[in-house]
Amino acid sequence: MAPWRDRAGRVSPLRIATLLALVLPAGWILYLALSHGLGPEPLNQAMHETGRWALRFLVITLAVTPLGRALSWPRLFTIRRMLGLGTLAWAVLHLSLYVADQNWVIWRAALEIASRFYLALGFTALLGLTVLGWTSTDGWMKRLGRRWKKLHKLVFPIATIALLHAFIQSKADTSQPVLMAGLFLWLVAWRFLPARWQAHPAALLCLVLLAVGGAAGLEYAWYALTTNLPAARIAAANLDLSFGPRPAVQAGLVALAIPLLVLLRRLAGGPRAA
Repeated sequence: MAPWRDRAGRVSPLRIATLLALVLPAGWILYLALSHGLGPEPLNQAMHETGRWALRFLVITLAVTPLGRALSWPRLFTIRRMLGLGTLAWAVLHLSLYVADQNWVIWRAALEIASRFYLALGFTALLGLTVLGWTSTDGWMKRLGRRWKKLHKLVFPIATIALLHAFIQSKADTSQPVLMAGLFLWLVAWRFLPARWQAHPAALLCLVLLAVGGAAGLEYAWYALTTNLPAARIAAANLDLSFGPRPAVQAGLVALAIPLLVLLRRLAGGPRAA
């Protein structure tokens, strides 16, 4: 079946939009590469960009269930598999560019991965995503039965490993990992809410505070434990918006969109989530 068609074979605007969202960043990276916009080491920079997009799409994939339930939008669930496979494709592209950066000497790349902790973490996350992607088909769902859901819950430890890989790789600039970590905390905490609270604006607003506080705490802990930079001053900078919101605040702003959308939907007379 073409990826832009639903199970009934009809052209789906939602699936088309999802496919474009998955593909367009690759076109932008290619444009930057051809226009010398990736700096003096374009291959290395492209490798880092694909890794960031893989992590972003992983977080977006995990956001499908909360969004679909909170907004009473079950059709959104139909793109979850596409997003998951797209995340895997970005992760494979990330690894491929790393091997290319090693002049396609596979044994050298493998040795580097085995000897560097953060590379081993990234490769472990990729292996996990590969297993989930391989078993995402209807056939595997039927074959595994109840075990399928248990297997695919491994996406949460896989995402944790991917975030740790991103933190270590980013070194002093943890903006993207902190932002993604804050959103990931929101997505995990939402799943612990009782079902009747999962679409309640007040509960969702509380999770926004958790996303901000958790991301800021992780940022502080990272700088305090792994660098000589002033972690307390970096944490305090979250309260200063004169230079724009810090990553922890950005995570809160993104998370804030969900309760606002729920409120707007209710004001518009839309159905409430069960």
